[in-house]
Amino acid sequence: MYKYQCKLMIFIKVHVMPLGSLALDGMTSTQRWPEKGWALLQLLLVVSFSRAEESVCRQRGDPEIPQISKDGDIILGGVFSFHSSWKVIQDAYMHKPLPLQCTSFNFRGIQYAQAMLFAIQEINNSTDLLPGISLGYKIYDVCGSIARALKAALALANGNEGLSAPSKAPCTRPAQVQAIMGETSSSPCMAISTVIGPFHIPLISHFATCACLSDKTKYPSFLRTIPSDYYQSRALAQLVKYFGWTWVGAIRSNNDYGNNGMAIFTETAQQLGICLEYSVSFFRTDPPDKMQKIIDIIKVSTSKVIVTFLSHMDIDMLIHELSLHNLTGYQWVGTEAWIFDSHTAAMDRHHILDGAIGLFIPKAHVSGMRDNELFTEFWETLFSCEFKQSKSSSRNQTDCTGHEDVTEVQNSFTDMSLMPIFYNVYKGVYAVAHALHNILSCNKTCNNKILQHIRKIRFTTKEGDEVYFNANGDPAAKYEIINWQPTENGIVDFVTVGLYDASLPADKQLNLLNTSLIWAQNSPKVPLSVCSEKCPPGTRKVLQKGKPVCCYDCLRCAEGEISNTTDSVTCVRCDPEFWSNERRAACVKKEAEFLSYKEIMGALLTAASLFGTCMTAVVAYVFFRFRQTPIVRANNSELSFLLLFSLTLCFLCSLTFIGRPSEWSCMLRHTAFGITFVLCISCVLGKTIVVLMAFRATLPGSDVMKWFGPAQQKLSVLGFTLIQVIICILWLTISPPFPFKNFKEFKDKIILECALGSAIGFWSVLGYIGLLAMLCFILAFLARKLPDNFNEAKFITFSMLIFCAVWITFIPAYVSSPGKFSVAVEIFAILASSFGLLICIFVPKCYIILLKPEKNTKKNMMGKGTPKVAKAF
Repeated sequence: MYKYQCKLMIFIKVHVMPLGSLALDGMTSTQRWPEKGWALLQLLLVVSFSRAEESVCRQRGDPEIPQISKDGDIILGGVFSFHSSWKVIQDAYMHKPLPLQCTSFNFRGIQYAQAMLFAIQEINNSTDLLPGISLGYKIYDVCGSIARALKAALALANGNEGLSAPSKAPCTRPAQVQAIMGETSSSPCMAISTVIGPFHIPLISHFATCACLSDKTKYPSFLRTIPSDYYQSRALAQLVKYFGWTWVGAIRSNNDYGNNGMAIFTETAQQLGICLEYSVSFFRTDPPDKMQKIIDIIKVSTSKVIVTFLSHMDIDMLIHELSLHNLTGYQWVGTEAWIFDSHTAAMDRHHILDGAIGLFIPKAHVSGMRDNELFTEFWETLFSCEFKQSKSSSRNQTDCTGHEDVTEVQNSFTDMSLMPIFYNVYKGVYAVAHALHNILSCNKTCNNKILQHIRKIRFTTKEGDEVYFNANGDPAAKYEIINWQPTENGIVDFVTVGLYDASLPADKQLNLLNTSLIWAQNSPKVPLSVCSEKCPPGTRKVLQKGKPVCCYDCLRCAEGEISNTTDSVTCVRCDPEFWSNERRAACVKKEAEFLSYKEIMGALLTAASLFGTCMTAVVAYVFFRFRQTPIVRANNSELSFLLLFSLTLCFLCSLTFIGRPSEWSCMLRHTAFGITFVLCISCVLGKTIVVLMAFRATLPGSDVMKWFGPAQQKLSVLGFTLIQVIICILWLTISPPFPFKNFKEFKDKIILECALGSAIGFWSVLGYIGLLAMLCFILAFLARKLPDNFNEAKFITFSMLIFCAVWITFIPAYVSSPGKFSVAVEIFAILASSFGLLICIFVPKCYIILLKPEKNTKKNMMGKGTPKVAKAF
């Protein structure tokens, strides 16, 4: 480097010296030739003289003088900001720029320097670590300026003194320091590490948290004793998610710290379902209109939580602006840069940040640091006047001699709330000391590069904390969750309410303690910050067009669908046997519907069936009791009893249709119904044929009755019934009825019914019954005017008319009736047709038997004494 500087000096001399002689105005080119020749001669003389001089390497520009320094066997460098800003001077390029003039005294930078001095003093006094070797230091105030930080770093690397050397010796020298402590911010650290990285000089920062600095390809010599923002950003996102804040604002410093930290937070927040309503940045040197735009954005926003990645200087400026606009009531989430800063809390006179929550490195304490005599001496001799002015109660008090006693001054310097950050400086110095100790303790074959040794060190401080660096030069990521809780006297109490440890499994990293938290405006209730209210169970989220995913509407799930979680994206359809409840939050088992004995309709039909059975039994008893009377014997009493028996079966078979369908009941109900009704109609048909045959038998020369006697009548009934039995057997064999759960009839009910199996079998059974009924009706209709006083055919005609009417109306009613009502229609048809046959055929006879016994004679039955009847024949 110095070799390059020497050549550069000669090059500049060569070009500068002749400029005055060449700058001639108003001369022609012919007139200028002699002047140019003279200039060339001067140039040759200068070059010759320069080469004859002793080669001297000098630093260009003014030397950088450290604010604090001490000689030692090994020198450590320090780069801190004793001031937070500087005066902006517009250079006119007419003269040499003036040195940077620092302003705004920064107590925090002084405290960092104190921590470094204290650690060096302890090491120098130690007999175990670096015995017999003293550590010196050079500490620079860089005022937060990246340019000045670079100059300080180069000064630490190269030194400020001129170096004389023989003409052939290289213009180089070893580094002045073995390691540099600092800087506090990420951007200066990036610049410094980029410059000194190729020289393998370690830069150990105590407070630069940008995740970008973990890239060892760009910053190979950078290490830090504070965790990377990669972990802090993710921890903040988890913290926001923990409290249910899905709609937040974001404000960051417009530098590497703020931009990189917020970028990682935004990425993690999106993965956790958190949306940013706005994300703005500023720097403390921005013009006022930039800050006004941020204030306007906050005013119109709907989010009540603001996540910040701001330096303590930027948050101080933001608080001032918010105070002017009286913007309170927001829940602030902060980083380690300001969340534990008592100076920031003292500035917040309008209690804007009350209830703030954020992350800070775990608390630490280094005994004796506050009483460091080295720093007290430095403080009193160099900065006592600035301390005095910063705490002056009167704005006009500026008489400061520089010899004031400041031991009793109470200000932010005396506040040790930032002890964890000081502890980071302390650990960084000790890391360098342990690396130097290892180098000096090993043999000649040991690698003497201090950077390699620092990366591998692992030691325990006197406070019991283990110090080491991972492959990226970062320590273990552990944070305390801090909550701002104002006290009665107006002082903020920084309460630890939880812990975050990135080394634990993901579900155990965030651990909130059982501690009461205070929120914005001293509220004990967690604030709500969402774009849309949570969708309760039974609804699903539908995104609002053109808005982030956190803004949505809640739509009720459709029938048969549920959502049993909050903020469900979709509704899940219930299984076929289940249905959604009224809230659409759970699937409940569908009500199984069938015609039961317990319900009113089932009970009434059961009663009607039993009543019909009893009525049939009474008629049978009457007929049996008066079986020798003419009216009973007149028309084949055996068929009458068989008809009564079949009617009893018809009434009873209706009971098989009531109750929960089963495999046996389904097969029994249809076959029993079909066979018993055919038996019943066969008996009626036999009686009708008997009446017709009897009429024909009274005609002269007719012997038809011998072809249709009692035996033939029984065989006809058996034959007609056997055909139905065969149909039923085929039906049951090929495709029998079976119990079936009907989910389609009703959405919220299961209809338990008997599937027909074979529809052809079912309609064949009904068709055969209808065929016999129509045949019986026709024959009875033809015999309706037979000449006897008690016309059997007339009553059969009425009964068949009722029977046919019932079953004709049954078909459309059965098809159109839903669920159990179709079964009820079928039972009603069975009972109605059975009562029709019973009443029309047997009640008139019972009336005569019981109430008109005088008419129960053979003569009356034949109508012999009645001229009208004889005339009718």
